[in-house]
Amino acid sequence: MEDDEVMQPAFDGMAERKRKPRRKAQRVPAATLPIARVVLDVQATHLGQPFDYLVDARQSEAAQPGCLVRVRFGAQRVTGIIWERAERPESSSHTLRYVERVLSPVVVHDQMRRDITAVADAYGGTRANIVRVAVPTRVARIEAAQDRGSCAVDLRERSAQACTQLGPFLARAVEHAHALAEAIQTEGFRSLVLDTLPGTAPLRCLAYAMCRALASGKTAVAILPGMRETWDLMHVLNTCGLTAFAPTGDDTDSPYGGDVAVLSATTTPAERYRAYYAVTNGQVKCVIGTRSAMYAPVSGRALFAVMDDDAYQYADGFMPYANARGVCRLRASLHEGTFLALGQARSVLSEWEASARTGCEPPVAGPSTAFHPPVDATRAAVPPIRWLNRNELARLADPSIGARVPHTAVRVLSRALQSGPVLLSIPEDGITESLSCAQCLRQARCLRCSGPLERVAPGTAPRCRWCGAGAVGWHCRQCGGDRFRVIRVGAAGTVQELQGLFRGIPILVSGKHQPQGVVEQVQDAPLIVVAAPGAEPRVRGGAYRAVAILDAWTSLYEQRIDARIDVLRNWMRAMSLCASRTDGGQGLLCGETDPLIARSLMTWDARVLAQAELQDRREAMLPPTVGAARVWGRRDAVAHALHEIGVLEGDWATIEHDGQPIPAVLGPVPFPPGPTVDARELEEMGDRVKAVVLVPLERRGELAVRLRTAVARHVAAREGGELRFMVDPKDLL
Repeated sequence: MEDDEVMQPAFDGMAERKRKPRRKAQRVPAATLPIARVVLDVQATHLGQPFDYLVDARQSEAAQPGCLVRVRFGAQRVTGIIWERAERPESSSHTLRYVERVLSPVVVHDQMRRDITAVADAYGGTRANIVRVAVPTRVARIEAAQDRGSCAVDLRERSAQACTQLGPFLARAVEHAHALAEAIQTEGFRSLVLDTLPGTAPLRCLAYAMCRALASGKTAVAILPGMRETWDLMHVLNTCGLTAFAPTGDDTDSPYGGDVAVLSATTTPAERYRAYYAVTNGQVKCVIGTRSAMYAPVSGRALFAVMDDDAYQYADGFMPYANARGVCRLRASLHEGTFLALGQARSVLSEWEASARTGCEPPVAGPSTAFHPPVDATRAAVPPIRWLNRNELARLADPSIGARVPHTAVRVLSRALQSGPVLLSIPEDGITESLSCAQCLRQARCLRCSGPLERVAPGTAPRCRWCGAGAVGWHCRQCGGDRFRVIRVGAAGTVQELQGLFRGIPILVSGKHQPQGVVEQVQDAPLIVVAAPGAEPRVRGGAYRAVAILDAWTSLYEQRIDARIDVLRNWMRAMSLCASRTDGGQGLLCGETDPLIARSLMTWDARVLAQAELQDRREAMLPPTVGAARVWGRRDAVAHALHEIGVLEGDWATIEHDGQPIPAVLGPVPFPPGPTVDARELEEMGDRVKAVVLVPLERRGELAVRLRTAVARHVAAREGGELRFMVDPKDLL
């Protein structure tokens, strides 16, 4: 049968199209610098190096270092950033692919790329890890609209006027205020630590530092724990004459202008990219925000300031878990600028830097110059704080010794309620368990590493949560007792108890777990406010007549390494909302606590606790006196990584302490997965453990590199099990 007899006829216009074969476009490499080294958006550690691609001659002008591009990687298309252009590839030129498309103008300038590389090396990550959190998602329409804006030309003049406006306050609030101002505006790298007065003093000191930097021609970046503090700082800057980066007209298409940009993950992607792009182009010279602002793309000499530098919010949740304080100090040194750590409670790291006399290897820490408020100004600004412990109540013949709110506190609060609101600060809701000495009730600590002890199972000896050592033959270092007592701490039933003590007075509870949530403001009227740390409402147009810290004894059983400093910071934050001594304010600390915490609070001098805490860290060989990293994952993966970096049997197996070698590894100990892990991940995380690696400070950078190499080999070899690490952890737990 012939072929034309079996072909199915087609209707007119529906016959199969005959397409001509498409000819591939002829690509010619650029005449100069034809190689683009691209950092791909691939988070695997073993793929962290830049990859070489050819640049077409037609794209050469647009494909500049710092631009976003799209390339082929394997069988998929991925986005990347051109890190640099080169004449010759590092691999064979016959296997190179071309850059497919240039997506954006320069969004990561030269100095920002150097900063990203330095941060990645300091914390053991890759450049792609840092780019993921530093560069926001691109919004193309922002780039064309943003070019219509312009930088304020009179910013330096207005900043100088703001310094004149805040100068008298700074002179009263800081000893040697002139030296502080000189250190901020001088050329060359300077690292500063500033303790502040209560109330709005931290924000006003921070605003002065930023205005002083702007007046001297620098850019300014300020990192704050949350958006609440960010908007408070914006309000202070507005009163100083600086405006927020916002539309200049009522029309939605009007160009943006202003002096201060906000970088935060809480803003919309468009707003975040608009602020980021404006800072990249130099349109905005001042940046404030939460942890995201630590990667503000500023250039030239700059001030990097961090308020409450030991806050938990500053630890990044993505690999390599960089800390905002370390990132800002590192970037300040790279920019030949100024680093400023300020707050009411001085961190142990700031105290170590203030006491350091010589330089050290870690780029994220080093010697600093410390400033402190004058004694007279502190006495006038801080309310008189009474510590109502058992000894004080016995001296006052108070019959309610042991009560949460003793009669003496009830009388003080009742008098304060006659003229305005009072604040009662309580611990977070929930029940936690801790072991203490049955004789002196001090928290039970490991005799080997000073870590907290925990119960494993009934009938078995407790073990350390840090190094995993069993507490066999344990005795209390304070009193010599050898028996344990289980202490369960928490805050429950506070409102019911207060209703019986203060009848007819309205009670407001503020907290993230409460039905009303976190209350921002309350009226300046008789009211009892009960709030957890960080959820204290402000008094509209006034201050609390009295502030009482309840359940102070819970501070004795906190198990974090920074527990005492964190407790002091929370208590200082609450007390700073109280009226000053001259305005009749009263502060109360109810319950037993560490005398060093109580003395630091009553004298408003955090150096008392910070110095004692630093001395304890030196004796126990704990950060910041040594470099540390936390390694966790499946037991066999962790053991192999520790062996590979040389801390089990290699050159780093021991660390010298008072002339005696001690093991460089604490643990490993069991490390259960988080509550959000699904069933598939749970099987992969079986037998999960963690260990802490200690090294001398001069080896901290090498420790980060060794850990990164070990994880890269683990992933590249496709070995099973989780393996992660964090350098300079906030807590060892």
